[in-house]
Amino acid sequence: MLGIVLGTAGYVTISGIMLGFRVFIIDQLINNDAQVRISAREEPILADSLNEEFFPEAKHIFWLAPPSGRRDEAKIEYPQGWFDRLDRDVRVLAYSPQLTIQAIMRRANISENVRMIGCDPAKQERVTEIQKYMLEGKFSDIGQSGNRMIMGLGLMKNLGARVSESVLISVGKGNPIPFKIVGVFQVGMKTIDDSTAFAALNDVQKANLTPSQVSDIAVRLINAEDAKGLASSWSSLSQDKVQSWDQINSGTMSVFKTQDIVRNSMTLTILIVAGFGIYNILNMMVTQKRREIAILRSIGYEPKDIISLFMTQGVLLGTSGGLLGMIFGHLICRYLSTITVDSGRMIGGGGTMMISFDVMIYVFGFLLAFGSSVFASLLPARAASKLTPIDIIRSEA
Repeated sequence: MLGIVLGTAGYVTISGIMLGFRVFIIDQLINNDAQVRISAREEPILADSLNEEFFPEAKHIFWLAPPSGRRDEAKIEYPQGWFDRLDRDVRVLAYSPQLTIQAIMRRANISENVRMIGCDPAKQERVTEIQKYMLEGKFSDIGQSGNRMIMGLGLMKNLGARVSESVLISVGKGNPIPFKIVGVFQVGMKTIDDSTAFAALNDVQKANLTPSQVSDIAVRLINAEDAKGLASSWSSLSQDKVQSWDQINSGTMSVFKTQDIVRNSMTLTILIVAGFGIYNILNMMVTQKRREIAILRSIGYEPKDIISLFMTQGVLLGTSGGLLGMIFGHLICRYLSTITVDSGRMIGGGGTMMISFDVMIYVFGFLLAFGSSVFASLLPARAASKLTPIDIIRSEA
């Protein structure tokens, strides 16, 4: 029973840690970025892409240095068409047009490369939960114009800046433009906190010298599970690039599959060891109780009655071990959820480990314990049922 308890507790603890981390990451991906992103198309240039344009009458063309690269449209050609389509689609909760540019942010003699996102603050707050991660100021403070911005905490520390100060933004076109810092956020992902800033869409368009240009449309759905299907259907309607959140983060999702394999392999190994312990104990019990089995058989016990006797012991071991293991595992998870970890919001709301207490973890852990116990009890029980009084007497003699 101790083996079953430890196996079940180990499964609950490992699953709680891994699934807690997964829930946090998926929540970040779904709620802090677009569930469906519509962006400017990307078309690779192949070796024969320019044959017709340069040599329309030639039959055989051989390039000393074949053309390569990528045809990038820096903007969505007809964003208003997307706006109309999204307004009509009942599955769409909100959307936010964006212009994302790469810029150099400078304060005094310190400069940093930054990803600057221009957006409508009211629409952006409906698409993401950025306001929840504001440490100072409100996201809506950037307004519709006025060269105001909010930035990640890491970026602000790297620049040595503070809220209410101004920094210079340069995009390589024209003179640097001053932007006033009106807020700071921290989502817990270093790649975002150290390199991202938000400003009004009009201000970013002016700074980039591209008025009315939109490079992305971030879409939030009523049901996030519809994202992949909608992205596939929308991608056939335009040359623009349409991707769901899980397609954009396919590398992260593959890590979760690896975690599942590792978690299930560890759990299976633990339960196999525990099940083998039950099998070994019951098998020894059958050997020790041969005389008692002979007496039971001689007074009328059928083979199925003998099976039920030993199976009952295995089931009791599995049930009690599974229940105690769930309780023990839950207590371990409760303790782990109170441990403070250095990383702030990347772990939990209070800087503690993210642990999942999903009911299905406990249900599946108990079923694994119970199933392994029943299976491990079956073979000794069947072996005991096949013993006959005369065989036992002969072997004892």
